[in-house]
Amino acid sequence: MPHKCGAMQYDAFSAIADPNRRHLLEELRRGPKTVGELAQGLPVSRPAVSQHLKVLLDAGLVQATPEGTRRVYAVSEDGFLQLNLWLDQFWQAPALSN
Repeated sequence: MPHKCGAMQYDAFSAIADPNRRHLLEELRRGPKTVGELAQGLPVSRPAVSQHLKVLLDAGLVQATPEGTRRVYAVSEDGFLQLNLWLDQFWQAPALSN
Protein backbone atom coordinates (compact mmCIF):
# COMPACT_ATOMS: atom_id res chain seq x y z
CA MET A 1 0.00 0.00 0.00
CA PRO A 2 2.70 2.60 0.80
CA HIS A 3 4.26 1.99 -2.63
CA LYS A 4 0.96 2.77 -4.34
CA CYS A 5 0.53 5.89 -2.21
CA GLY A 6 4.04 7.04 -3.03
CA ALA A 7 3.48 6.49 -6.73
CA MET A 8 0.22 8.42 -6.58
CA GLN A 9 1.98 11.34 -4.95
CA TYR A 10 4.51 11.53 -7.76
CA ASP A 11 1.66 11.53 -10.27
CA ALA A 12 -0.21 14.19 -8.30
CA PHE A 13 2.79 16.51 -8.23
CA SER A 14 3.38 15.97 -11.95
CA ALA A 15 -0.28 16.64 -12.61
CA ILE A 16 -0.35 19.95 -10.76
CA ALA A 17 2.90 21.12 -12.35
CA ASP A 18 1.00 22.28 -15.44
CA PRO A 19 -0.63 25.74 -15.12
CA ASN A 20 -3.67 24.70 -17.21
CA ARG A 21 -4.34 21.78 -14.88
CA ARG A 22 -3.98 24.04 -11.85
CA HIS A 23 -6.54 26.36 -13.45
CA LEU A 24 -8.91 23.42 -13.96
CA LEU A 25 -8.53 22.44 -10.31
CA GLU A 26 -9.24 26.00 -9.21
CA GLU A 27 -12.40 26.02 -11.33
CA LEU A 28 -13.50 22.63 -9.98
CA ARG A 29 -12.92 23.83 -6.43
CA ARG A 30 -15.84 26.20 -7.01
CA GLY A 31 -18.08 23.27 -7.99
CA PRO A 32 -18.53 20.37 -10.44
CA LYS A 33 -18.33 21.24 -14.14
CA THR A 34 -18.44 19.62 -17.58
CA VAL A 35 -15.59 19.73 -20.11
CA GLY A 36 -17.44 22.41 -22.06
CA GLU A 37 -17.84 24.61 -18.99
CA LEU A 38 -14.17 24.17 -18.11
CA ALA A 39 -13.00 24.88 -21.67
CA GLN A 40 -14.68 28.31 -21.60
CA GLY A 41 -12.07 29.59 -19.15
CA LEU A 42 -9.00 28.36 -21.02
CA PRO A 43 -7.30 29.31 -24.29
CA VAL A 44 -7.16 25.61 -25.29
CA SER A 45 -9.55 23.31 -27.14
CA ARG A 46 -12.05 20.95 -25.55
CA PRO A 47 -9.94 17.92 -26.53
CA ALA A 48 -6.95 19.52 -24.76
CA VAL A 49 -9.09 20.12 -21.66
CA SER A 50 -10.16 16.45 -21.80
CA GLN A 51 -6.50 15.38 -21.95
CA HIS A 52 -5.66 17.56 -18.93
CA LEU A 53 -8.63 16.09 -17.04
CA LYS A 54 -7.40 12.56 -17.86
CA VAL A 55 -4.06 13.36 -16.21
CA LEU A 56 -5.87 14.72 -13.15
CA LEU A 57 -8.12 11.63 -13.07
CA ASP A 58 -5.12 9.29 -13.31
CA ALA A 59 -3.47 11.17 -10.45
CA GLY A 60 -6.60 10.76 -8.33
CA LEU A 61 -7.16 14.51 -7.99
CA VAL A 62 -10.53 14.65 -9.77
CA GLN A 63 -13.44 12.30 -10.27
CA ALA A 64 -15.94 12.05 -13.11
CA THR A 65 -19.63 11.24 -12.83
CA PRO A 66 -21.64 10.33 -15.94
CA GLU A 67 -24.80 12.40 -16.40
CA GLY A 68 -26.59 11.39 -19.56
CA THR A 69 -24.20 11.90 -22.48
CA ARG A 70 -21.74 14.05 -20.54
CA ARG A 71 -19.35 13.63 -17.67
CA VAL A 72 -19.30 16.02 -14.76
CA TYR A 73 -15.92 16.53 -13.11
CA ALA A 74 -15.30 17.38 -9.46
CA VAL A 75 -12.33 17.59 -7.10
CA SER A 76 -11.55 14.29 -5.40
CA GLU A 77 -11.26 14.96 -1.68
CA ASP A 78 -9.50 11.62 -1.15
CA GLY A 79 -6.83 12.50 -3.73
CA PHE A 80 -6.10 15.79 -2.00
CA LEU A 81 -6.16 14.12 1.41
CA GLN A 82 -3.36 11.80 0.26
CA LEU A 83 -1.43 14.79 -1.09
CA ASN A 84 -1.92 16.68 2.19
CA LEU A 85 -0.81 13.68 4.25
CA TRP A 86 2.41 13.51 2.26
CA LEU A 87 3.04 17.25 2.63
CA ASP A 88 2.16 17.27 6.33
CA GLN A 89 5.15 15.08 7.14
CA PHE A 90 7.38 18.08 6.45
CA TRP A 91 5.47 20.32 8.86
CA GLN A 92 5.36 17.69 11.58
CA ALA A 93 8.96 16.54 11.29
CA PRO A 94 11.43 17.66 13.99
CA ALA A 95 13.68 20.52 12.98
CA LEU A 96 16.79 19.33 11.17
CA SER A 97 20.09 20.42 12.64
CA ASN A 98 22.90 21.61 10.41
